[in-house]
Amino acid sequence: MSKRLFDLVLSTLGLLVLAPLLLLMALAIKLDSSGPVFFRQERVGRFGQPFRIHKCRTMRHDPASKGPQITVGADSRITRVGGFLRRTKLDELPQLIDVWVGSMSLVGPRPEVPRYVAHYPVALREKVLSVRPGITDIASIEYRDESAVLARATDPEYAYIHEVMPHKLALAASYVDQASVWMDVRLIWRTVMVIVRG
Repeated sequence: MSKRLFDLVLSTLGLLVLAPLLLLMALAIKLDSSGPVFFRQERVGRFGQPFRIHKCRTMRHDPASKGPQITVGADSRITRVGGFLRRTKLDELPQLIDVWVGSMSLVGPRPEVPRYVAHYPVALREKVLSVRPGITDIASIEYRDESAVLARATDPEYAYIHEVMPHKLALAASYVDQASVWMDVRLIWRTVMVIVRG
């Protein structure tokens, strides 16, 4: 089975099976705070093509805000429902839409905002952006507590760009070299287990 067919089949099944949960999440978000259900943000996709990612909104809706593009520790912008969605990773489920339309894959390097992609070394940029970005990958599992790690840094954004991101890129490049449907199955299973175990 090709990777794209694998993504299409599982994202279709996921959207159908999880539709009731997605509706409950949408209702909880609307009741908890004003603003849209979805948070959409420009990310860099395959071959450097921009796309708008779908996530459940977990922060207060403030279009005029120019806050940081990374989340650090107990960010005051996060809503009550948003905190739960982030801890359980349920806020990522709407990205099944992005997988279904072909902007993303179930497994692949996490898509970054243009601001951080600009810091990628050229050789790694070409390799990492040669595949569709994913909902989960090895770095997502290893850095599941990234927000808490950055909260301990004197300058969180500097720490992200110069310490965290290079390691993530190395893991992403390793994935590109070894990518297969069976590897994707294993990484999806590992992600589910990490979420279930908290």
